[in-house]
Amino acid sequence: MLKALRNKKTAKKIWIVLAIIIVPPFVLWGLGGALRSQEESASAGRLFGRNISVLDYQDALEAVKNQAIMLYGENFSQESKYLDLAGEAWNRLILLREVKKRKIKASDKEVVNMVRQYPFFQRNGKFDNRLYAETLRYIFRTQPRAFEEQTRQNIMFSKLYNRLTLNIKVSDEEIRQEYAKLNEEISLNYLASLPAEFQKDISPTEEQLKDYFNKNSFEFKQPPSFDVEYVTMDSEDKVKTMASRLNKKADFSRIAKESGAEVKVTGLFSQGGAIPGIGWSPQIADLVSKLKTGQFTAPIRLDKNYYILRLKDKKEAYIPDFEKIKDKVRQSLVKNEAAKIAKQKIEECFKNMEELSKKNPKEIGLANLAATFQLKSGSTDLFKYGSYIEGIGGSDSFWLAANGLKEGAFSNIIQMPSGFYIIKLKNKVPIDEKKFESQKSEFAKNLLIRKKEESFSKFVEELRKKAFGL
Repeated sequence: MLKALRNKKTAKKIWIVLAIIIVPPFVLWGLGGALRSQEESASAGRLFGRNISVLDYQDALEAVKNQAIMLYGENFSQESKYLDLAGEAWNRLILLREVKKRKIKASDKEVVNMVRQYPFFQRNGKFDNRLYAETLRYIFRTQPRAFEEQTRQNIMFSKLYNRLTLNIKVSDEEIRQEYAKLNEEISLNYLASLPAEFQKDISPTEEQLKDYFNKNSFEFKQPPSFDVEYVTMDSEDKVKTMASRLNKKADFSRIAKESGAEVKVTGLFSQGGAIPGIGWSPQIADLVSKLKTGQFTAPIRLDKNYYILRLKDKKEAYIPDFEKIKDKVRQSLVKNEAAKIAKQKIEECFKNMEELSKKNPKEIGLANLAATFQLKSGSTDLFKYGSYIEGIGGSDSFWLAANGLKEGAFSNIIQMPSGFYIIKLKNKVPIDEKKFESQKSEFAKNLLIRKKEESFSKFVEELRKKAFGL
């Protein structure tokens, strides 16, 4: 049944919505009627200055989970480890507000038609009610009414996407430029000013270290840390039953023991770091960070296990004493000073190259300049845009700078993670014109899709800023 979700027809029907929402690596499960009213009143966060209930948040999580199952099918469990929850679940809630604001709707007929068109609900080419019920129950683990409401929302998102991207086009020039990025090859000669080469000559005094620490103390601020108690269970029914008995004054250890579980303690761990006994999970850390001391999370499903966590203690963010982090301060100062020296060296070299080019461009020899200004010179093999250049890093900045260079000309200074560079074009292998013409139509279609997705992503990002007051 899961394999049916992987066919091309299915992917084509849902790509627009999946371009908007990528699914979370775990799901928060409802606690049943006993805690329903609590979830409705509890706040999971704020959007546009208003509280979002835990119940609405969980509905969004379930919706994006189902989106991922449709996209990945039998590979969902494996792929879900690499998918983000915190940002994308909130994206769905933000977009829900936007479609309602714009009065975008989806009729019952549209919902029925969409559900009936999904191949994984069809048997022998026709919609099968029994298969529909079984798939929702055993694969999506979702009630029909909830799935149909999610489908309604997805249709509204699709209408919003179409409305906002309707007038986006691609020109012939754009098509050629983007095709060249993927197919044209170049090689370069370069000058490099690498901060790592200058670090060995920097020996800061104690006074310089303290002064640097005082001026940049925020750089060394430690994030909040948490001490958490938790239980692990392998049964959804058992974890729900246990959760229904918990409140702030509950004896966690006693209830856990009576439920066949054992309370474990993580010890202090930093937000963003691995959680002892559980592993690296930004989503759990995000939920824990919102708890007050003594509060429990709702049951959390992570991989094949279920968790309930209780915040035992919290240590606020702080700046350590200078003496305890002196080595880190030294490393940071040396790194920054080396970068300044490297930048100054290549700027002096660049100025000299500009003067030489006015007189005689042929006199610009990179090896001689490297020796004069304590830089390194080198060359690359042929590479394409989007590749990796050994010892330098991603090729994109180099490719873009070199693509506009004329023979014998040199680039402006290019800053990379490894250092500062000036490049000259060594060789260029242009695109195959016949191949380009044969692939142009299909390439243009894919380019248009990408351009629309990028435009819509920018729109969503602006909404996020407004939603969170950034």
